[in-house]
Amino acid sequence: MRVIAGKYRGHQLVSFNADHIRPTTDRVKETIFNKLQFQLEGANVADLFCGTGNLGIEALSRDAKFCTFVEKNPKSLTITRQNFEKLKVPPSQYKIINMDVIAFLKSYTGEAFDIIFADPPFTEKMAHFVVEAASGSQAFGNHTVMAIESQRKERMEDRYGQLVRYSKKEYGDKILSMFCHESALEEDTQEEENEHE
Repeated sequence: MRVIAGKYRGHQLVSFNADHIRPTTDRVKETIFNKLQFQLEGANVADLFCGTGNLGIEALSRDAKFCTFVEKNPKSLTITRQNFEKLKVPPSQYKIINMDVIAFLKSYTGEAFDIIFADPPFTEKMAHFVVEAASGSQAFGNHTVMAIESQRKERMEDRYGQLVRYSKKEYGDKILSMFCHESALEEDTQEEENEHE
């Protein structure tokens, strides 16, 4: 695994041997960051099920302001911390929370994130429950964007309350979905209509 772009570009992340982790591939990661390239600078980011810290570190490399890494597996958190040390990521730019992601979303009381990454364990088929929890969470605001990975055969709706799936792309047995608040889609539609007047 490597950092694709930004100030840590080309740096390899630490190698590891852990059956419970299947990191986001470079191909999927490139798609995610191509879609978010104009929203990253100065962004407040959450990397849920952070695993190795792969996605959050990529965001910090591309000038995100701060990233909250959420993970309940201690082995994963050890790998994440090793990556911070290897890349010399300033401690002022991140926070690590050792907690179940669903519990984190349900109990969150801070400012809404600008971007949320979520790559749930491929063995647990829980992406549906993550977006469901996000839809009722203070973590997800009117201008938040979520990129979440799921398995082809697991449940995933196009709408969760006011959260709407605006992009879906398949990569073999994996699906990348992008969600935003419905009000953000309405704003984009209004802007397009104004441009065509």
